[in-house]
Amino acid sequence: MEPPECPVCLQCYNGDCSVPRVLACGHTACEECLTNLPKKFPDTIRCPACTVLVKFPPQGPSALPKNIDLLRLFPSTSRVTVEPGRNLKKSVEFVIRSWSDDFYAIWKDRILLHDAVSVENGEGEGSDLASSFTDCLKDDSTVSLLRVASFQHDDCDSVLKYSYVQRMMSCLWGMREEERNEIDAMISLKQRGISKVIGLWGDLKNGVLYLVGEKLTGFSWEEFDNLTEDDTSCLAMIGMQICEALLNLHKEGIFTGCLSVSCVKFDEFGNAFVDLIELLVTGRNVYRLIAEETSSFGKPVGALEMRMILVRLLQKGIFMSSEVLFELLKEQNVLIKNASSKDLVSYSSDVWPVCFLLLKLLLGKRFSEELIESVNCVDPKGCDKGIEDLLLLYTGITEKLSSIIETELGGKFKPIIRILSQCCCLDPQARPALNDLWKCIRELVVYSRFSSIIGLNKPISGKRKEYSLVLGELCRLVEVGSKELEEEFPGMKNGTEAGEGKVDIDFVGRLAEGKMKSKDMRGHQDSVTGLAVGGGFLFSSSLDKNILVWSLKDFSHVHTFKGHQDKVMALIHIEGAEPVCVSGDGGGGIFVWSTTFPLEEQPLRKWYEPKDWRYTGIHALAYSEYGHVFSGSGDNTIKAWSLQDGSLVCTMTGHKSVVSTLVVQNGVLYSGSWDGNVRLWSLSDHSLLTMLGEETPGIIRSILSLAADDQTLVAAYQNGDIQIWRDNTLMKSMQIQSSAILSIAVNGKWVFTGGWDKTVNVQELSGNEISLDCTHVGSIPGSSVITSLLYWEGKLFAGFADTTIKVYYSGR
Repeated sequence: MEPPECPVCLQCYNGDCSVPRVLACGHTACEECLTNLPKKFPDTIRCPACTVLVKFPPQGPSALPKNIDLLRLFPSTSRVTVEPGRNLKKSVEFVIRSWSDDFYAIWKDRILLHDAVSVENGEGEGSDLASSFTDCLKDDSTVSLLRVASFQHDDCDSVLKYSYVQRMMSCLWGMREEERNEIDAMISLKQRGISKVIGLWGDLKNGVLYLVGEKLTGFSWEEFDNLTEDDTSCLAMIGMQICEALLNLHKEGIFTGCLSVSCVKFDEFGNAFVDLIELLVTGRNVYRLIAEETSSFGKPVGALEMRMILVRLLQKGIFMSSEVLFELLKEQNVLIKNASSKDLVSYSSDVWPVCFLLLKLLLGKRFSEELIESVNCVDPKGCDKGIEDLLLLYTGITEKLSSIIETELGGKFKPIIRILSQCCCLDPQARPALNDLWKCIRELVVYSRFSSIIGLNKPISGKRKEYSLVLGELCRLVEVGSKELEEEFPGMKNGTEAGEGKVDIDFVGRLAEGKMKSKDMRGHQDSVTGLAVGGGFLFSSSLDKNILVWSLKDFSHVHTFKGHQDKVMALIHIEGAEPVCVSGDGGGGIFVWSTTFPLEEQPLRKWYEPKDWRYTGIHALAYSEYGHVFSGSGDNTIKAWSLQDGSLVCTMTGHKSVVSTLVVQNGVLYSGSWDGNVRLWSLSDHSLLTMLGEETPGIIRSILSLAADDQTLVAAYQNGDIQIWRDNTLMKSMQIQSSAILSIAVNGKWVFTGGWDKTVNVQELSGNEISLDCTHVGSIPGSSVITSLLYWEGKLFAGFADTTIKVYYSGR
C-alpha cells in the first residue's frame, strides 16, 4: 500500500516534518502547507481537497487536530538532521529553461493540445499538405498541416521526460525570430475570405511541429471547361471573392505575388476563400522546383533554364509575377547580372496571378496549354542572363495572353477585356490596382449607382511590416530536409467531443439575429414571484397564493398546488430519491410538495416559522446536500430546517435587514440582504465564514437577487448595479440599468437581468483570473416589471408582475 500524502505538496505524512491536520470539512493536509496557503478572508481557508471555505483558527494549523489514524500508518519515522548553518530555503531550479515568462505567455495559447490532432492511418504519400485531418476544437472539422520545424523524437539523454508543451516551447525558442514572427502573423490573421490558421501542433512520434489550418473544400478544375455565357455571374462572384481576400491580406501588410489553382477553396455556402496553408505550400513548391531545375546547371540562369522553370510552373498550375520570380532566383544565387527586382515587388504583384487565375477559371485546361506553347516558341538564342533579356520569355506569355483575351472573351466579358490586358503588363507600376479589378468584375454581376461610396478606394495606410508571403521565411523552410518534406502524412481524426456552451451561444446568437420565439403562459391571478425547474416540469409561484405546474414540452398548464394562506414569496425544486418542490410564503409557512406523477394538490408536509412584531415572511429558500432547507426571513435571520420532518436545526444571525436571497454553490451558502452585504456560511456547522461587500458608511445598496455558476457569483442591487465575484474575489462592479434589478440568472458566460425597467438584459462575461469584462450583448423588451428569471437548456423563462410568464426559445 502506498503511504498517504499531502494533497498540496505530495509529501508523505509523518509525525515530524509533515504533520497531518484535519480541517472542519473532514479533509487533511500537512501543517506546513496549511500555513502557506493564501487566505483571502480572516480566519478562513479554502480546503485544498474540496475547495470549501472552512474556519481556520487564528493560532494557526497547530490548533487543528492531528489525523491520528494516518499517523498510525507510520510506526517509525526517520528524523531529518539539519546541518548547522545550512540554508534550507535557498531556491534551486530543477529545470532551467531558456525562454522568458513573456515568451511563454505569448506562445502557450498558440499551441494546441496534443489530443487535438490524432493519426488515423499509418502510411501515405504526397505533399506538405495533409489530406485528411480533424481538429477537436470544432465539430469533427477537417484541418490541414504544414511542417514548420523539427525536434528530437524523445529525450534519450535525459532522465526527465519533458511535457508536450515544454518540448513545443523549446522547439519554438530554437527557431529564428523571423520565422516565429511569420507564424504569429498567420495565427493572428482573422480577415474575411482567408482560411483560418488555428495554431501549432507537435507530432511527438515523428518529431515534427506543424502549423494547423482550417481545411476547406476544393473542386475539380475540369468542371470549368466549356463554360457558357450563363456562367458569367458565378465566375464573377468567385473572382470578386478572390480579390477581396487578397485585399484583406494587404490590410495586414501581406502580399503574395503567386497563386496556384489549389489556393482557392470553398466553404459549405459556396463562398470562395484563399487558403493560407496552400499559399505556403505553393511557395515551397516554387522553391523546390527552382532547386531541382538549377542544381545541375552549376551556372547562373539563362533563357533556356528560365524557359524550363516557367514551363514547370505552368504545368503545376502556378502563376507568379515576373518580379517575384526574379527575386527568388536572385536569392538562390542563380540570377546575378542586373538583379534589381526587389524594389518592384509590392501589392501590385498580386494583380498578375489573379488575372491568370481568373482566365484559368474561364478557359480551363487549354489556357495553360496555350501559355506553355507560347513559352516554348520563344527562341532563347542570343539571350543574356540579365533580367532585361530574361523578360523576353515573359513577353511571349503576355503577348499570348493578350491574344487570348481579345479572341476568347466576348459577350458579358467585354467590359473587363481592357483591364485584364493591363493586369499582365510586365511593369508593375503600369498595372491597375486590385480594387479596380474588383470593381470591374463586380459590374458583371450587378451595377449600382451607389458604387462611389464603396470604401475600396482608400489607400493602405499605417505603419506595418510589409512582406511577400512567398518570399518569406516559412516558404524557405523547404531548403532544409526537403526529402522529408515530400512525405505524405496520413489523415487525422478527432478524439473528443465538441466544446461546451453550444446552447448558450446559439441562444444569444439567435437573440441578436431576432430569431428567438416567445410564448405566453397565463394562469396566475397576481404577480409571479418565483420559477423553478425539475422532474420535467416548470413550477411558478405567485402572490395569488398558488403554485402552478407547467409542461416543459408544450408549456401548457398541467396542475396547481393549493394550500398556502398567504402570498408565496420563494420557490425551489429538490432532486433526489423523493423529488419535491418547496415553497415559502409571507406568513412563515414552508410547504413541501411531491413532484412525482400523479401530482397531488395537498402538500406532503408543512411547518411554520415563529413570528415576532417585525416579521415580514419568508423571502428566499435554498437547499444543501446535508438535507437542510434554508430560509431567508424578514426577521434578518437564516434558518436551517430538516427536510424530513421540518424540525429547526439552527438559526444563523448577522444580517441587519431582510434576507432577500439565498444560493448554495461549491459547498457554501451565500446570503444576500437589504443591508447590502453577502455573507458566506458553512454548510456543515452553519458558522459564518466571511462577508463580501462590506457596507460603506452612509451608502446602503440593497441586494435583491443572487445567482451563481461554478466559481462565479453575481449580486443584483436595488440601484441597478451588479457585482461579480470569482473565487470570492470582487472582479467587476457596474451599472446595468437605472432602476432596481429584481432577478438575475447566470449560465456559463451569460448573465441575464430583469427588473423595474421591464427589459431582460443579456451580458457576456469574458476575461481570466486577473481581469474580467462584462459586455452588453442585447436586451428583450417586456410588457411589465420582470420579477423572476430562470435559464434552462437553451430556454429563458421570465415571470412578470402582470401575471404573465414568457418563455423565449428557438424552433417550434
